[in-house]
Amino acid sequence: MPKITVQPHEEICPDGATLEVQSGISICDALLGAHIHIEHACEKSCACTTCHVYVREGIDSLDEATELEEDYLDKAWGVDPESRLSCQAIVEDTDLIVEIPKYTINMVSENH
Repeated sequence: MPKITVQPHEEICPDGATLEVQSGISICDALLGAHIHIEHACEKSCACTTCHVYVREGIDSLDEATELEEDYLDKAWGVDPESRLSCQAIVEDTDLIVEIPKYTINMVSENH
């Protein structure tokens, strides 16, 4: 089973985490299933940028981002070449290291 290592995030996952996950699950669902409460304002339908993550290792094992995902990533805060929407990035058989950005663009959240 592949593992997702989540780097520490001051608010969402202060100590970081290592998750053993099933292949075929999205990074977002894996994090939520481990009680790492990443934002997902559009309910994982690829209609916002709140679940944006950086895949620091293992990004080549993921399917390429669709044009729609790329369009939304263009609107995300702090996007870089390792950026993905976690609701669209499906884990295969390779271990991943994921970083949750410090900020997210969420017009609905009262915490930002």
